[in-house]
Amino acid sequence: MTTEQATPGGFESSVESRGRRALHALLSTGTIFLLLFVLLAWIAVLNPSFLEPGPFLAYLKRAAPLVILAAGGYFVIVSGGFDLSVGSLVTVIVVAAARLIEGEPSRAWPVIALLLAIGATVGLVNGLVSTLLRVPSFITTLGMLLILEGAVFLWTGGAPTGALSENFRAIGRQGIEGIPLIEQLPWSVLVLFAIGIGAVLLMRADYGRQLIATGDNDRAARMSGVRVNQVRTIAFVLSGTLAAVAGILVGGFAGVSAQAGLGLEFDAITAIVLGGVVLGGGRGSVVGAMAGALTLEALFTLLNLQGISGALEDTVQGVIIIAAVAFASYRLRGTR
Repeated sequence: MTTEQATPGGFESSVESRGRRALHALLSTGTIFLLLFVLLAWIAVLNPSFLEPGPFLAYLKRAAPLVILAAGGYFVIVSGGFDLSVGSLVTVIVVAAARLIEGEPSRAWPVIALLLAIGATVGLVNGLVSTLLRVPSFITTLGMLLILEGAVFLWTGGAPTGALSENFRAIGRQGIEGIPLIEQLPWSVLVLFAIGIGAVLLMRADYGRQLIATGDNDRAARMSGVRVNQVRTIAFVLSGTLAAVAGILVGGFAGVSAQAGLGLEFDAITAIVLGGVVLGGGRGSVVGAMAGALTLEALFTLLNLQGISGALEDTVQGVIIIAAVAFASYRLRGTR
């Protein structure tokens, strides 16, 4: 009799706990969209043409690589890990693309397929080392960052060679022409929306639930039948693949540089925590992470409009990370 009474009470408590967590997640996501709205409105006050279709799509085009990196980084962070290698991977993608394409349009698509494979392979190595060898992902991906940076320098001597073909660059800087009202719909924005929709659908599938469970409590997830190592490895593969996509867009938008991805790993982490994703895993939404990237890009745009030095961006990111993590810790007290 005691057991029968305790079981419904435990069930109700569990349901109530999940309800509180869902409410906190909703409030967190709503907060980042409110902040994004405020920043966009502020920019529009300083630059009234900003919200017109052309300038606003240009803003989305600039933000697309970071938003895609944030989506990829979300999978790793929500599973309880870190991926610090994505910035150097972006650089590898840009430099390798220029070296392999050499300005030949016929090489663009085969090289793009190869670049995506490189990104997935780097992610796979990160995932296997972190899960099978039990090396903390922070150390694994920091080591990968250094390996990739060294490889780029060894390959290029600090001065990349080769050239990107026009059809390759079109992905990052051109779009569909002749559309009424907006004139041009950038390819990068279409890629951004496609990845966003795919990420949301993936998180609503069984894999997304397993990913959240793994980040929340990997031991309990394993006892529930979740293949924790496989789930985390797939998260790293997704992060590496999306970093390759971001690198393709960066190369198209900004051209070839040995520092194309410098600091992007920290930009992505800043965007993710700004979007309400908790470092340590198990909390946050991919929509919030992507909104965090849009918010960070809006903040940088605002700083530029105010004439504030770009060197201050690192300081701003540091403050955001500390404040966001502190706020998340405060908000989650008593929810576990």
